[in-house]
Amino acid sequence: MAHFAKLDLNNIVTQVVVVNNDVLLKADGVTESEYKGKTFLNSLFGSGTWVQTSYNHNFRKQMACVGMTYDSGRDVFLLPKPYASWTLDSNNDWQPPVDYPSDYETTPYEWNEDDQTWDLIE
Repeated sequence: MAHFAKLDLNNIVTQVVVVNNDVLLKADGVTESEYKGKTFLNSLFGSGTWVQTSYNHNFRKQMACVGMTYDSGRDVFLLPKPYASWTLDSNNDWQPPVDYPSDYETTPYEWNEDDQTWDLIE
């Protein structure tokens, strides 16, 4: 099955639907076409912006979910930005401006956006 994300005018995912792979097949009966999937979905739901997503994370970084953003320049689906100060790294993951504490995996911390620090959760 193929999965498609519907985008709003700000490229925010508003819906994810499943399309049978047969709908995507080109005339050769083997090769799939994202365009055919988009055309099919627009015939069902009316005009809209659809982008194929991968359940197995094989392309466009990760499976799209409602609330995520499609970045067309990077051709990836991004999680919502957690804080204003965070930036995307080369893997398209949000990173804080201050490195995680060395014991982050064993000690609970939360990001303090006002102070730009990691605060220990007690």
